[in-house]
Amino acid sequence: MPQRAELESASLSHPGMVRSHNEDSIYVDNAAGIAVLADGMGGYSAGEVASGIAVTVVSNGMLEPLRSGRELSKIDANSGLTHVALLLQEQIAAANKGIYEAAQARPECAGMGTTIVTAVFCGNRVSIGHIGDSRCYRLRADKFEQLTHDHSLLQEQIDSGQITVDQARYSMNKNLVTRALGIEAIVPVDISEYRVEADDIYLLCSDGLTDMVDTDVLHRVVDLHRQDLPQATAELVDIANRNGGRDNISVIIVQVPAEFLPDDGWAKRFLAKKKEKAR
Repeated sequence: MPQRAELESASLSHPGMVRSHNEDSIYVDNAAGIAVLADGMGGYSAGEVASGIAVTVVSNGMLEPLRSGRELSKIDANSGLTHVALLLQEQIAAANKGIYEAAQARPECAGMGTTIVTAVFCGNRVSIGHIGDSRCYRLRADKFEQLTHDHSLLQEQIDSGQITVDQARYSMNKNLVTRALGIEAIVPVDISEYRVEADDIYLLCSDGLTDMVDTDVLHRVVDLHRQDLPQATAELVDIANRNGGRDNISVIIVQVPAEFLPDDGWAKRFLAKKKEKAR
C-alpha cells in the first residue's frame, strides 16, 4: 500500500516585545497529521512547564495510534464523534490531570495552567480540541472563519450582548480566560469535527497573535502566502510585534494537500474534476 502524503506546515513561536521568556509550546507532525499549540500561564517558568506538559502528553498520546494504521475515523455510535476525536478528548483530559497534579506537588508551580488548541487530521476529517482562548481558523477557497469559540470573560460579554465585537478590541479583559488546563482537577474540553477539503489551510495561534492582529489581516496574510507557509508565519509574527507584541506569539499553519486525503475521499475527487475543467 502506498504511503500517504504528509501535511504541509510551518510554525513559529516568539516571546514578543515585552515578555522576557516564552511560555508557549508548539508541536507539529506532518506525517501523523497532528498540530498542538499551548499558551502557558502562571508566572516565570510555571507557564512554560504547564504548556510543555500539555503538548507532550497530547502529542505522545496521539502519535502511536495515528501511526499504527488503526481505523480511527469510524464514528462512535454513543457520542457521534470519531474514535480519533474521542482519543483526543482523553489525551487532553490526561494533560489536565498531569498539570494539576504537578501544580499540587510543586509549590513553585502552584496555580499554573495553559490553554490548548489541537488539530488532528484523520481520513477526510479534522478533529479540533480546545480549551481557553487559543484559536483555530480555516481558510477554504476565499472564506476565512474561526472554528473555535474562546473560553474567556471577553467572549462571554460578547455572547451576552454586554459589548460588541468592535468594543471588545479595546477591552482591558482580553487575557482573562474562563477555562484552562490544570486549574481544576477536571475541565470540560470542546471537541468539534469538520470534513476536510483539499487545499484547506488551518491556522492555530495563541492570543498573542489575535490580540495584536485583526482577523482581516490574518486572512490577507495567509491567503497571500498560500504557497509559502513559512513566510506567512514569519509575517504574522512580525505584524504582531510591530503592533506592540505584548505577549508571547505562537503560530502554526497547516495546509492539506489532495494527496493526504483518502483515495476515495470526495474532496480529492472534487479537486481532480476542477483541474480537468481548468485544462
